Amino acid sequence: MSTTMKTWLRPAQRLGNLPTYVFARLDELKAEARRQGIDLIDLGMGNPDGMAPQPAIDSAIAALQQSQNHGYPPFEGTADFRKAITDWYYRRYSVTLDPDGEALPLIGSKEGLTHLALAFVDPGDTVLVPSPAYPAHFRGPLLAGANLYEVILRPEQNWLLDLSTIPEAVARQAKIFYFNYPSNPTAAIAPRAFFEEVVDFAKHYEILLVHDLCYAELAFDGYQPTSLLEIPGAKDLGVEFHTLSKTYNMAGWRVGFAVGNRDVLQGLRTLKTNLDYGIFAAIQAGAKAALELPDSYVQSVRDRYRQRRDFVRAGFEALGWSIPQTYATMYLWVPCPPGVSSTDFAMKVLQQTGVVFTPGSAFGRGGEGYVRVSLIADCDRLGVAFERLRQAGVAYTTPTPDLASVI
Repeated sequence: MSTTMKTWLRPAQRLGNLPTYVFARLDELKAEARRQGIDLIDLGMGNPDGMAPQPAIDSAIAALQQSQNHGYPPFEGTADFRKAITDWYYRRYSVTLDPDGEALPLIGSKEGLTHLALAFVDPGDTVLVPSPAYPAHFRGPLLAGANLYEVILRPEQNWLLDLSTIPEAVARQAKIFYFNYPSNPTAAIAPRAFFEEVVDFAKHYEILLVHDLCYAELAFDGYQPTSLLEIPGAKDLGVEFHTLSKTYNMAGWRVGFAVGNRDVLQGLRTLKTNLDYGIFAAIQAGAKAALELPDSYVQSVRDRYRQRRDFVRAGFEALGWSIPQTYATMYLWVPCPPGVSSTDFAMKVLQQTGVVFTPGSAFGRGGEGYVRVSLIADCDRLGVAFERLRQAGVAYTTPTPDLASVI
């Protein structure tokens, strides 16, 4: 077979416009390590360990026994699930939403974030995105043909967006602004005053706000994340995305939702009616049950991730790192040793120890110099990971002869 692709078989240019997907190379190395019999400890993906809560499983099983749930579900999601979404928002944030127009179930938030760009971005439109950012925040707009303006986040500002760095001319051209607090990948948080500033900014420049709140429940030490929709006037110009993947260990179920401006949600719904038939009704039944779980369940999840956060911070500190305290998400954002790129560091650690980190470059150019470490293993397993790092000589120091093979 020819190694040169025929012209008429070439993918569309929109695929060529996407940056290199670092995860693909990482997957190749993980597959090769498994073929060699290496016991991988994969702290790369944000893929929670464990099962979904039993009430969600039981509700899905019960729904499977009902014949009406085996046909096409409503495009806008079941009424019961939409009501559970809006009830959840009221309990958490005292935000009142109309389940018949201001809540839209999604096949995971990644699907919705990407499709929103296809629904609202014309080729050449300017889209504001932080860097580093969750890849769907910039890859969706790129697929839609957007001109991206990256707002580079800085550690000295605790990875908080600085709106003053956006040039006036860019702000006037911008159509959409994606952002995410608590943040993936940096684990940064934002005060309510920041959300108020963003809403004022968007009102002034007439920009659609897209806030990704998928780590709403994974907050520690008394911190309570802010919903964009808590801010007066935000619903007039914004939508917020959420997923059940993280808090409820339902990543494989592919279920999430968007809430907020009904006109924006209607545009997203219109696009989706041409692309999919919605979420299997049995999954929506399980998701409804998850959102209705008592606060004690959510607290147990928070306690688990807080314990892992403390364990991993201590593990890195024993190897020479100094990592600021975090108050949310299931990640730590860890600087690479001096003089080592994020990709080289992650790849070498994988090859030498079987421990997987995600290179910061996967999250945009603002992520270079860091790796993201997911808290997706219990402390016993994390202890094995740090023992491997210690034995391999991985440390936050200038490389020595013993470290040269690792970093």
